[in-house]
Amino acid sequence: MSAASEFSFKVGTRLEGRHGRSGVISTPHGDIATPAFIPVGTKATVKAVLPETMKELGSQALLANAYHLYLQPGPDIVDEGGGLAQFMNWHGPTFTDSGGFQVMSLGVGFKKVLAMEAVGVRSDDVIAKGKERLAHVDDDGVTFRSHLDGSKHRFTPEVSMGIQHQLGADVMFAFDELTTLMNTRGYQEESLERTRRWAQRCLDEHERLTAARTHRPYQALFGVIQGAQYEDLRRKACQDLEALRGCGGSEFDGYGIGGALEKHNLGTIVGWCCDELPEHKPRHMLGISEPEDVFVAVENGADTFDCVNPSRVARNAAIYVDEGRFNINTSRFKRDFTPIDDTCDCYTCKHYTRAYLHHLFKAKEMLAATLCTIHNERFTVRLVDRIRESIDGGYFDDYKRDFMGGWKGRIKAPAN
Repeated sequence: MSAASEFSFKVGTRLEGRHGRSGVISTPHGDIATPAFIPVGTKATVKAVLPETMKELGSQALLANAYHLYLQPGPDIVDEGGGLAQFMNWHGPTFTDSGGFQVMSLGVGFKKVLAMEAVGVRSDDVIAKGKERLAHVDDDGVTFRSHLDGSKHRFTPEVSMGIQHQLGADVMFAFDELTTLMNTRGYQEESLERTRRWAQRCLDEHERLTAARTHRPYQALFGVIQGAQYEDLRRKACQDLEALRGCGGSEFDGYGIGGALEKHNLGTIVGWCCDELPEHKPRHMLGISEPEDVFVAVENGADTFDCVNPSRVARNAAIYVDEGRFNINTSRFKRDFTPIDDTCDCYTCKHYTRAYLHHLFKAKEMLAATLCTIHNERFTVRLVDRIRESIDGGYFDDYKRDFMGGWKGRIKAPAN
């Protein structure tokens, strides 16, 4: 069996009185200094940007999606190509999610997001308006239709593990059921137990596949914590996953904090989870990148996190600076011959002006997405790097106060 010792986590500096800390995750493909932002390359690529460029802008690891790579090109092809990192020419650690989020979100017509607002309505048949349900959950797994061609497929914990082992990422996640805030309390309880049983099956299958694939480096498996916004369910999920053992005695190598939650409850929920989780294992927060969320998640104990947002909004002309996010394709930037941000060290800010980027978007040139994605990914990576430095340097609270004091969210244009 490949050695689980190929993966480890070492805690560095702790935030006094809080769960936040710095640390180092060691994988067969390199180390990740934490806290760390993990950019998303859904289909084994960060859209519009070379993998080599992602390394140049400071990315320590990339995350790809098991659902999309299962449908295209197929995990067997990625496996034959040497695994995800070699297939995409990425010389560093990789993550894959289980596919559970996409199966459910695309399967109920919400595309990239689920119903994440706690409105008055409670329903266990959540589906987007005017859409047909393409995913159906039972106790054994999920049957769904491809969003590409309508073909029928089925994911179980064993299938997800098989796909992710073939993809060969350094960190992979157990298959779980994602609920929304519209689901009833009763359904959340049923789903939590279903996810616990699936997690046990993932551990068992992970052991079997690890023993069978000794020609590949060890892949770490993270359990995924659900429970929506219920404190008792979140704590129970953490306790249940921590207690699970595979047939051969293996444990989860780390944990992913996922599921439905409202933005204002993010820190509270991460804190509940980190109260229960073992300190010597890493914690990954699934799907965040906005600065205010990053500070809250890190302070309350998240070590790594991923999100498609920096690249997605860049393709729609939205740009991040320390003051907030603005759209570069508005008329005010037509004759603005300054960089996006003259304090930014990214390739785009060193070589191009706001006026040029404005022109590229108006002309519908593909280069617009490339240059703006480079900037947004660098902005996010650099922000988290500075947060990590502030933890190690003992000035996290000062840095948070200074940054958030200037952060205004959506803006029309930077003050300068």
